[in-house]
This record gives sequence, C-alpha cells and structure tokens, in this order.
Amino acid sequence: MRNPNLKVKTTKTRQKVRKGIILIAFFLFPLTFYSKFYDTSPVLIFQASSMGIINWFFIRSVLLFISALFLGRVYCGWVCAGAGCQEALFSVNNKKIINGDIAKWIIWVPWIIAIVAVTVSAGGYKGIDVFYLTKKYRSSMSNIWHLTMYLIVLIIVLGLLILPSLINGRRSFCHHICWLAPFMIIGRKLRNLFRWPSLRLISDPGACTHCRACTEHCPMSLPVEEMVNRRDMEDSECILCGTCVDTCRYGAVKYDWGRK
Repeated sequence: MRNPNLKVKTTKTRQKVRKGIILIAFFLFPLTFYSKFYDTSPVLIFQASSMGIINWFFIRSVLLFISALFLGRVYCGWVCAGAGCQEALFSVNNKKIINGDIAKWIIWVPWIIAIVAVTVSAGGYKGIDVFYLTKKYRSSMSNIWHLTMYLIVLIIVLGLLILPSLINGRRSFCHHICWLAPFMIIGRKLRNLFRWPSLRLISDPGACTHCRACTEHCPMSLPVEEMVNRRDMEDSECILCGTCVDTCRYGAVKYDWGRK
C-alpha cells in the first residue's frame, strides 16, 4: 500500500495549455464561424450526398474516424471550439452528467440512415467537391441581409452549445447532441476490438488513495476512481483530456501508447 503522505507533484501546465487551446478556438469562433459551420453542417452533407458529391464534412468525418483509431477522442478534449465554450461554463453549472449519452445516437443514427438513403437514390458518390456550396454561403457580409443571417445562425449554434450546458451541466452538448462524436466513438471501439497500439490511459490501483479528485474534476463526469481500481480506463465518453492524469497527485493515472 502506497504511503498517502508521499505526494507526487501535480502537473498543471498541460491543462493550462489544453484549456488555452480550446478557449482560443472558441474566442475565434465568430471569425471562423462560416467556415466551421458550413463545412461541417449536418444539413450540407445531406445536400451534397443527394447529388452524389463528397464534401468537406464527409472527408472530415472520415479523418476524425481514422484519428480515433490511434488517438481516441483527443479532438474533443484538445481542439474543439465547442469544448472551450462548454468548459468555460463550468463556473456557472458544474453538475455532473451521469446518464443521457444515448441521446446523441438517437440523433446520429437516423441522420446517417437518411444520408445513406439519399446517396443510394443518387446512384452513389460520383465526385468530390471539397467546397460544395460553401462559396455561396460564405458570401460577403457587406449588406444587412447577410449580416442578419449570419447573426441568426450564429445565435442558434451557440444556443446548441450553451443552453444544454446551462440546463444539464458539464459538456451536455458532447453527451447529448454532438453529431461528430459517434464517428470517433466507433473508431475507438474498433481500435479496442483489434487491439492495435494507440494513445490511452493506464492506471495503477496501488497508487490510488481514493481521494476522488480524478472523478470530481473529470469534465466528462466519468467515474474515474472506479475505472482506476478495476484497471480499465476505457470509456466511450473519455476525451483523453488528461485532467485525471494531471489531477492525481500520486501518479495513479498516466498516459501511455500501447495496446489495451
């Protein structure tokens, strides 16, 4: 049994860097909004697929799926602008979300089925247009109509990020709505099935002092202490943000590259 008085220095720099990255991504969101929204619009990929065209959303989804085979949901923890918005709201509502992860699948599955259906009706994919319709939507905001439409859509998108977190708690959008998360979750499950090396978390139950700091600080509300003590750090909602790694003062959780 490890001596609880023997403390390991807590690493805070990494979390400052991570939070800085996602906050900067969020603060830049109004400037990059047209690019982010129309290139990753769940509606635009439907339109493109109905014409048999592969657009940027399709390509990005595939890239996120492939990245998850080796990096899990690192994108969600370290890059996503929506992450910065939601974690900034922790000071307003820091309630844990224990259930409800199935909600995004209720949204995602019919959406994917609809995309497959219109693609089949179009005779399959016939070409690639990375900028499909985006030039049209990224028209100048020099007139009041374009500016008004921009503000309306921006408010709707921010509402999808902000309101669920204000009402439900920590990263509610990630748990309940996000239409990109399932691509990465499926990729991670395939990685676990075929057991090839990837970025992951490992635990040392003998170093755990049951202080529950890892569980209390997890932005995805995971039962980290339980995961540590059963030596299984895999969870479909884990975003590999490293908060548990950097919160634990005794080194009970660590990053690793290898097989499960």
